[in-house]
Amino acid sequence: MTDPAPRRRGRPSRTAEGGGPGTRERILEAARAQFAERGYDKTSVRGIAKAAGVDAALVHHYFGTKDEVFAAAIEVSFEPALVVPAIVGGPAEDVGERLARYVIDIWENPATRAPLLAVIRSALTHEAAAKVLRGFVLRRLLERVAADLDVPDPQLRAELAASHMVGIAILRYVVQVEPLASADPEEIVALVAPTLQRYLTQA
Repeated sequence: MTDPAPRRRGRPSRTAEGGGPGTRERILEAARAQFAERGYDKTSVRGIAKAAGVDAALVHHYFGTKDEVFAAAIEVSFEPALVVPAIVGGPAEDVGERLARYVIDIWENPATRAPLLAVIRSALTHEAAAKVLRGFVLRRLLERVAADLDVPDPQLRAELAASHMVGIAILRYVVQVEPLASADPEEIVALVAPTLQRYLTQA
């Protein structure tokens, strides 16, 4: 069953239930759990609303479409507004290490790993999820890192860095290929950082 057409944003209807302080955060928490457990295709706005204990109208009110709920749930894991300055703000010669450690730390944290697994798994078969992955992970995070470093071809460099980290994520956390799946995170950072450094800084 498909979700009903999203309502226009604004004041939710009088029939919407479950609103109040913390509603937006409760919806996001429910969305992350639903996407991680059911995947993108089988998750619905109605299901998210039920898990959050609110009316579906409130989900549309706060986020709009299912794609927008999905993007918002992933954004909480990445927090790009905080991350980009932290990655590019230190010495340029260590940016590859900082980026590698940041990405690996996110995947190692069970709370942030779950929605990312939903993104990766869903992006392989569903264009809407792939669009979120491209638009958020690539353009809002890696391209901003590369652009702030002021190097030629920032988009290409960002895509190369993204391909490297997404490939590691798929093999380590989704497919769980050994010995990568059980390797120490610090060992992975040490091996990957020089490649990211070359992508992002060498002219």
